[in-house]
Amino acid sequence: MMVEASALPWTSKRSVLGLLGWLALCLAAALVGSWFPPGAWYAQLDKPTWTPPAAMFGPVWTILYFLMGVAAWLVWRQDGFSAEATIALSLFLVQLALNAFWSIIFFGWQEPGLAFVELVVLWGAIVLTLIFFWRRNALAGLLLVPYLAWVTFAGVLNFAIWQLNA
Repeated sequence: MMVEASALPWTSKRSVLGLLGWLALCLAAALVGSWFPPGAWYAQLDKPTWTPPAAMFGPVWTILYFLMGVAAWLVWRQDGFSAEATIALSLFLVQLALNAFWSIIFFGWQEPGLAFVELVVLWGAIVLTLIFFWRRNALAGLLLVPYLAWVTFAGVLNFAIWQLNA
């Protein structure tokens, strides 16, 4: 049995525009982060030997923001703004805002301790989002797993930098 391309859920104009919208929201969070680059302050901090090279962060975050946008789109595409999907997507927006705010606190305000506290809250918001996404669409939840893993690593790194420079 052959399925026409127009019958596939990701080929409708609404679906494509929805995907672009969710990706644009993630790009907006990335853009906020880019306004607060590491700079000289970060370069002079003591960092653990296992700190990744600076060149690694951009590509990793690009992939993660893409996966996050696709995950949100999958939930939205499947359930629209039903009551259950609205909760999941609202959690997604909260964690996305927290994600952007971390760069402001850490690099902008140069407050690693406060950034760590905020990151713990972000981590919890990601876990909740992942759970709610998983309940709506298992693939959407699965797409957030690399993000949770990276933020877990970032939290440990943030904590180490804070302690080394306290």
